Amino acid sequence: MTTRALVAMALRFLREYVRASDLAVAAAVLFACSAARSRLSSRPGEPMLWPVVGIIPTLFAHLAAGDVYDWGAAVLLGRSRGTFAYRGTWGGGSSGVVTSVPANVEHVLKANFDNYPKGPYYRERFAELLGGGIFNADGDSWRAQRKAASAEMHSARFVQFSAGTVERLVRRELLPLLEALSGRGGPESAAAAVDLQDVLLRFAFDNICAAAFGVEAGCLADGLRDVPFARAFERATELSLTRFYTPPFVWKSKRLLGVGSERALVEAARAVRKFAERTVADRRAELRKVGDLAGRFDLLSRLMSSPPPAGYSDEFLRDFCISFILAGRDTSSVALTWFFWLLASHPHVEARVLDDVARGGGDVSAMDYLHAALTESMRLYPPVPVDFKEALEDDVLPDGTLVRARQRVIYYTYAMGRDKATWGPDCLEFRPERWLSKSGAFAGGAESPYKYVVFNAGPRLCVGKRFAYTQMKMAAAAVLARFRVEVLPGQERHELGHPLPAAAADAGED
Repeated sequence: MTTRALVAMALRFLREYVRASDLAVAAAVLFACSAARSRLSSRPGEPMLWPVVGIIPTLFAHLAAGDVYDWGAAVLLGRSRGTFAYRGTWGGGSSGVVTSVPANVEHVLKANFDNYPKGPYYRERFAELLGGGIFNADGDSWRAQRKAASAEMHSARFVQFSAGTVERLVRRELLPLLEALSGRGGPESAAAAVDLQDVLLRFAFDNICAAAFGVEAGCLADGLRDVPFARAFERATELSLTRFYTPPFVWKSKRLLGVGSERALVEAARAVRKFAERTVADRRAELRKVGDLAGRFDLLSRLMSSPPPAGYSDEFLRDFCISFILAGRDTSSVALTWFFWLLASHPHVEARVLDDVARGGGDVSAMDYLHAALTESMRLYPPVPVDFKEALEDDVLPDGTLVRARQRVIYYTYAMGRDKATWGPDCLEFRPERWLSKSGAFAGGAESPYKYVVFNAGPRLCVGKRFAYTQMKMAAAAVLARFRVEVLPGQERHELGHPLPAAAADAGED
């Protein structure tokens, strides 16, 4: 009997003897048995891994409820003992472990660094926006960009330039804007409602564009006007992030067909890249005309003025600067938003910060308590709550957890900052004093970076850490010296913005 005849016989049997209801019952029984097996094989306290869809239903339920970070922290710091396995939908290529164990984090970020790059899973999802930029690169490409970034950002010229840029932006744009906004309630109003998170996001975007490109984005100007480049950047970032929680066969099909969100992503990313390319081309023309860019100290100009023997290509410069903007845009604004939110509910801390600002006399480097308060707020509400790396080869973490090749190790920064074993029984309290020495000086440098991975750690430790602190301290000191920030009733903490888990990615590293 031929194969075709056997297939025909089987189909005829199914039509005659098997009903749709029978198939539905069988599928339901199979699903229930598979779910029970998954539940029984997992450790108590670990999330349910459903057949076919894995952890996705549980994750989406908590995303919808707005408590996904607290849920993850409760799981990790409860009976799962700091680490649990996960997987996504079948065929989605997403599986691995989630951990909040500092030893595991140190193993991934330092001890076995070469085995844990960002990997193709990450790079593919940000390809349109970041190209081969530092935050989307691994291996030799990343090392070359890291070296260039470190040399320029740690130079005295850039430190002085970036501090001056922040100071001018705060004095000329941020404070006048807040004064105008605070007066919108009328001359007899004691206060006015302001979307501070939006204002701080615009401030961070303007500052990062000035530092990276040497251009004025103008997001704070003219009554919070619409800025096409900023809008395109926001759109491209959001759409890139949707790829992390959309099944690959869905977004890749849409990309192939050029429809829906994938078409919108291509258009937004194209607008961002055109702006960057035009800026690079204009700066090249200026260099050819003038002969040097000695009067410019932004990253683009410094990289263009101090090339390696072969010279940096325009594509390299474009991708590098776009990556730098992504790194500094959301993180500082989110950190400052949580900082002001925490101060509003801790008046004793606010009083000490105000005293520190007054005694500092405008010198933010002398404001140790402000530095400690910002550090403490990021411990409780890290701008990048979750980050991950992808294993190249099979590995075993220090706590005995097996990681297979191409699986991801997700380290949960939000949970790590709330671990009693690390921070003591008062770990949920906002207490900046934990970062100070007995003399009142900031002593956070003595803390292990693998317990406080807000700025990442190891070879990918954030090269912009100093830049970020300077920006935040200048903005916070100026605002607090002139305004009292109060939180309107109903503004619960889940309404404030955290980047999505996938955004992790970059903000605090490289």
